[in-house]
Amino acid sequence: MVGLKTALQDQIDNSVEDGVAQARSRLPVGQSLLFCEECESPIPEARRKAVTGVRLCVACQSESDKRQNDLSKVNRRASKDSQLR
Repeated sequence: MVGLKTALQDQIDNSVEDGVAQARSRLPVGQSLLFCEECESPIPEARRKAVTGVRLCVACQSESDKRQNDLSKVNRRASKDSQLR
């Protein structure tokens, strides 16, 4: 039983580490843009100061986040179950 708990905790730790790495990879880097790279609307100075490396206006960022969220909706349990077989 102890081995199962260790394996389960390792699986949880790996899932958390993967999630953190994925989130970090989506963080913007570099200098913020003055204009949105998708719709070319001006990006307000307050947003540029608040988000280092910002590349999208609020509206385009919201749409991008929504698309990303839709793509990430997978049956994680099924994918994990198949790894245990």
